[in-house]
Amino acid sequence: MGTGTALAVDPDVMTCTLAPRYDAVKTARDFTRTTLQRWGLGDLFDDVALVASELVTNALRHAIGQPTAADLPGAAGRQPFPVQAGPLHNGESRLPIRISLVHRAPQLVCAVSDPSSIGPVTREADFVAESGRGLHLVDSFSHSWGWHPLASGAGKVVWALFQAEDVPHHGSSLVVDSASAGRHRRSA
Repeated sequence: MGTGTALAVDPDVMTCTLAPRYDAVKTARDFTRTTLQRWGLGDLFDDVALVASELVTNALRHAIGQPTAADLPGAAGRQPFPVQAGPLHNGESRLPIRISLVHRAPQLVCAVSDPSSIGPVTREADFVAESGRGLHLVDSFSHSWGWHPLASGAGKVVWALFQAEDVPHHGSSLVVDSASAGRHRRSA
């Protein structure tokens, strides 16, 4: 499975399909950097790239499957995640992981879709554990975040909203209903 970037009809919406490999996280960061620079939003890169990395990592770990030793960075050939043929363990269809960036001034949305319909679960923060803090980081670095199932019934989208302060750009304002089920809003 390859990766590629596609320009949608709307120049304010960019999407990249990611291979089920650990290096997909780097691909997502590179895609984020290029897209934000194109839109004149390079100052948002650090926050958006961190969130994109966490969302893609979660999709790889929880929606695609657990990696084997050969999947770890630095392993010979950087083997892909174990991709199952046919449906996932819970009967869902195999869909790719995609990252999308949507800019509707003054807001930016980073969204990652994956094949699992199971929503993300924020765990109690364990600051000495090697993993488990991703959604806390997403919450800290974005204005708000949430998720919803795909209309097809297979898969989900996890999104994070960012404020692009006073950056002149065409497009309408994007409004996100953070009161809906499965959605979260950072308290500030």
